[in-house]
Amino acid sequence: MQNLNIVFMGTPDFAVESLKILVENGCRIAAVITAPDKPAGRGRKLQQSAVKQYAITQNLKVLQPTNLKDPEFLSELRALNANLQVVVAFRMLPAEVWKMPEFGTFNLHASLLPDYRGAAPINWAIMNGETVTGVTTFFIDDKIDTGEIIMYDKTEITPEDNAGTLHDKLMTIGARLVLKTVQAISENKLSPQKQHEPDEHKKAEKIYKDTCRIDWDRPIKEIYNHIRGLSPYPGAWTTIEDQGEEISVKILAARAETTAQQQNPKKLIVDKNSLKVTVKEGYIHLLEVQLPGKRKMAVTDLLNGHHFGSECTVN
Repeated sequence: MQNLNIVFMGTPDFAVESLKILVENGCRIAAVITAPDKPAGRGRKLQQSAVKQYAITQNLKVLQPTNLKDPEFLSELRALNANLQVVVAFRMLPAEVWKMPEFGTFNLHASLLPDYRGAAPINWAIMNGETVTGVTTFFIDDKIDTGEIIMYDKTEITPEDNAGTLHDKLMTIGARLVLKTVQAISENKLSPQKQHEPDEHKKAEKIYKDTCRIDWDRPIKEIYNHIRGLSPYPGAWTTIEDQGEEISVKILAARAETTAQQQNPKKLIVDKNSLKVTVKEGYIHLLEVQLPGKRKMAVTDLLNGHHFGSECTVN
C-alpha cells in the first residue's frame, strides 16, 4: 500500500477504529481532517474530537476547517498530494474536495446500501425490526450515500442488541472493511457496482425529538424495537401522568412480555421493584430510565426514591 498517500476524514469514536487500523497496517496518512474543537460540559471547555485525540497520539497532521470550500483550506489539502481520501462519519463533502485525489474518495456507511441511506442507519435498522445489517464502502458522488458500491460486510442484529451495541459491532467490522477496501484500491482489484433504487420504507433520516416519542398504541414488538433502537442515544421517551402531574421520562432499556391481559392499555403498573406499561399484547417492562435533569438509573433505584401513585398512565 506504499503507492497510496491517504487523507482520512472523520470525527467521532466510530471513525477512530478505521483510522487506527490503517495506521497499524502501515498506511501512509498524509493528514487527518476532523471537526473543529467545540465547547462541552458544564465548564464549556473546548473538546477535541475523538479522531483528533487519536491522531495526536500518532503524531499525525490534523486539519480542522470550518468551511470545506475555503480557498485556503483547499490549497492546503491540494498541497498534501494525497491520491486517496477515506471518509468515516464526517460531513458532506463539496465536489472540490471529493474529486481531488487520483483514486477518488470513498466513504464507510453503517448499513447495507442502498438501504438506510442517511444520518441514522444504525437506529433505524433496529427500530424497523431488521435482523441483519452491515457496512458498505462506496465512492462518494454528488448525492448522499448514492455512489458506486465497492464492498460490504454483513452482521446479525440480535433481539438483545440496542443502538449502542450495534454501533460497536459495526465500528469493528467497518474498520476491517476500510482496510480491505484500501488494499483493493492499492492492488487495482476493484469492481464497483452501481446502486439500485432502495426500498421506500428503508430510509435513515435524521432523528428528531418527536421521532423518539413512544406510541403505546403500536404492536408490542414495534414498541420494544423503538426503545432499543434509540438506546443509549438519543433515547425513546414518554410522559407519565401521575396525580395530575406530567413527567417526561426517557426509557433506555425495556423488556417485552407478550401475554393476554385484561387491563386498559397505557396504564403504568407499579410494584415494589418494577414498573411495567400495559399494551395491547401484554406488557413493556421498564428496566432503565432517566428523569429530566437526572442521570440514567435502573428502575429498582428509581423506585427507592420516587413514589408513583396508583392511577398512573403513559402518553
